Order: sequence, then C-alpha cells, then structure tokens
Amino acid sequence: MSAVCPSCGVAVVPGYVKCPKCQTPLPLRRAQTAAAGGTSISEGGFPITAVVLGVGAVAIVIAVFALRGGDDAKPPPTEPTTGSAEPVAEPVAGEPDVTPTPTPSQPAAADPTVAIRDLDRALAKQRLWATVEAIGANVDVRSGSCREPTMMPILDAAVPALQDVGITKVRCLEKGGAVVFERDL
Repeated sequence: MSAVCPSCGVAVVPGYVKCPKCQTPLPLRRAQTAAAGGTSISEGGFPITAVVLGVGAVAIVIAVFALRGGDDAKPPPTEPTTGSAEPVAEPVAGEPDVTPTPTPSQPAAADPTVAIRDLDRALAKQRLWATVEAIGANVDVRSGSCREPTMMPILDAAVPALQDVGITKVRCLEKGGAVVFERDL
C-alpha cells in the first residue's frame, strides 16, 4: 500500500519521510497493528514447538543408543557342570555301535561372498561398475565395461581367491545379457 505525496502527487513507498521527487515532508501514518497476510509471522512469544521437537529428537537418539546393545552383548559364560542329570548310554556288548562317525568326504564348499565382494571392490576402484554374483560354481560379472582393457588384469588378480572357494568359471556379460567372454579357472 503506497502513499501519495500531497504536493506533487507521486506514489511513495511506505517508510519514506520525505517525497523522493519534491522533498516535501509526508504526513506520518499510524503503524498497522493487524498482522499482514501471507508469510509474515507475529513477533515475540516463546517458540515452544521448537523446544518440544528438539527435546523429542534428543530423547529418540538416547533411546536408540540405549537399546542398541542387543547384538553386541556377549552371552554369559556357561559354567561347567560336574555331574550330569542324564545317564550316558554305554554300548552293550553284542550290539553294533550306531554312533555316527565323521567320514572324510568332500570338504564343505567355502563361502564365496568374501572373494566376490573383493572382486566387486576392485572393479569399482577402477571405475568398472559391475554387478558380481555367484551362481553355483560360476561367477557372472554384469557390466558395460567387459571390453575395457583393465578388466582382464583385475580378473586375473581375483582368480586365486575365486579358485580357493570353488569357483570354476567366470563370465562377463553386458547389461543386456549377451556374453562378452567366458573363462575357465
């Protein structure tokens, strides 16, 4: 809302004491007491909402740290017992022993996740973004960078770790699924 200069008739923005054109003193206007609309905020008052939100956030953080100890806590040590409440079955003469004995068969397959994660990190370090996954005894590397010259040295470096966990073949596939190369280890 602008005022009009009584002398020259020019519209003057509120807040001027004199007309910017003719320098005539403008009449003083009373300050508006009603809050203007839009984005104005009333002045004064204690920001109770901000304090409540801040206290709530601090309480949540404290609660998270206090309740977090479930996974990291070690179980209490078990005390060895001197006597057993259940009698131990003694083999009877004349009956065959049915106690299972471990047989030296094939060793359990090692978990390939560590070797695959290391290969994935090595590829990412060279900015050869790929998805590496183990499918049985094979490793599939899905990447748009299979034809890059730096791909083969990284795979060569990962071969011993992959062989140790039982991986026998590495394939590099384009994002669409076309096999770029396949390599036996």
